[in-house]
Formats: sequence, structure tokens, C-alpha cells
Amino acid sequence: EVRLVESGGGSVQAGGSLRLSCAVSGFTYRGYRVYCMGWFRRAPGKEREGVASIESDGSTGYADSVKGRFAISTDNAKNTLYLQMNSLEPEDTAVYYCAAAQRYGGRCRWYSDGYWGQGTQVTVSS
Repeated sequence: EVRLVESGGGSVQAGGSLRLSCAVSGFTYRGYRVYCMGWFRRAPGKEREGVASIESDGSTGYADSVKGRFAISTDNAKNTLYLQMNSLEPEDTAVYYCAAAQRYGGRCRWYSDGYWGQGTQVTVSS
């Protein structure tokens, strides 16, 4: 069974930092050689959006709104995905989800061959 469990959310003032963690189990044992891991968020009244991703070759991608402020990383020994969030803004307030998915056909298959955590709340006050 694949499980993703987020932690590290909370409340912080604008300009502050948080680090989200996502403990992943069961995914690597499936033997995927090419895969993606990422963070998404859903703000109140908005659709879920991609925040950052990292692929099995180490390449990363970020939403324009978080470039230069957020950093995604993995610790393969701990099977953990991280999102370091600096210079937080009230607009970053959302539930943050981690996800893991196969990559084929040139795309990360988040919704057709992906696994998701339950989410962790991040609240940034002005």
C-alpha cells in the first residue's frame, strides 16, 4: 500500500518560514524508475494548483508565484519529501498536499497514476 503523510503545517506571520515534510511509504517498492514527486495546494475558494515538483532525475519545477521563495527536496534514505517555504505571504495560505506519480508520455501522471496525502494546513497572517 502506498501512503503519503504530510506534516509541518501551521500558522506563521508574513515573512516567516515553514518546512513541510511528506513521509512516503510503499511507492519506491513498486519499482518505478521514472517518477515525480510534488507539492500542491488548495486555497479557500480556489482550485488545487501545483506548487513544486521534483523528478527521479533530480530536475525541479516551481510555480511562478513561489519561485525564489520555496525549495523542494528529497531525502531518499528517509523516503521523505520536503518543501522549504520562506518569505511566506498571506496568499500562500492553503491546504498543502504532497503527491507521487509515475512519469510517462513526457508527463507526470498525477491524476491517473498518482498517490496523494491528506493535506496539511498552512496559514499565513499579515
